[in-house]
Amino acid sequence: MLISKGDVVLFQGDSITDCHRHPDNPLGEGYPFIAANIFSALYPEMDVTFINRGISGNTVKDLKNRWQEDCLDLKPTVLSILVGVNDTWRRYDDNMTTTTAEEYKAVYREILEQAREKTSAKLILMEPFLIHLKEGQSTWREDLNPKIMAVRELAQEFDAVYIPLDGIFAAAIAKAPMKTWIFDGIHPTPVGHALIAKAWLDAVGVDIRWPK
Repeated sequence: MLISKGDVVLFQGDSITDCHRHPDNPLGEGYPFIAANIFSALYPEMDVTFINRGISGNTVKDLKNRWQEDCLDLKPTVLSILVGVNDTWRRYDDNMTTTTAEEYKAVYREILEQAREKTSAKLILMEPFLIHLKEGQSTWREDLNPKIMAVRELAQEFDAVYIPLDGIFAAAIAKAPMKTWIFDGIHPTPVGHALIAKAWLDAVGVDIRWPK
């Protein structure tokens, strides 16, 4: 299993990770909450600390700007990152400033290098994903797909655990309607968050049986 006794697991990212976290519920209501509580119920003796520092609306550059306080200072021993859909969304939202795939990869590499140099964290990289639920979202693929490829390449470069969420959601919508999994093409429903949590737990080596 990737997680060891006494580990500090940090979830980082945007609104999908944030998912309404607040002081009374610091893990939010999404996949970090589900994954952390299932893990802790199965392995209470391991005394693992789970932290969520996702912030709604963040891009990879936003992560970089708060990386010292919201990552390095927390000294995670396991670091899970899901970021990228906002780097694409901004391109199609009121012509806001965009991040090219090259810029995205360069900044992402920079924060991973800092994590490698200043922490002992094992890395989990989750690819950004999109379900074409709303009109016009299929055109986002020209921007998002190169960013997904960048995350795959970085996972290989940094020997990180990789979770192919875009493919996982594509397979899921073959089993049930899109709205089962996603509200707006971007933000998962509670069922979608459970799907991410299951994929995350699988990736770290927790054996939870799922019907075929």
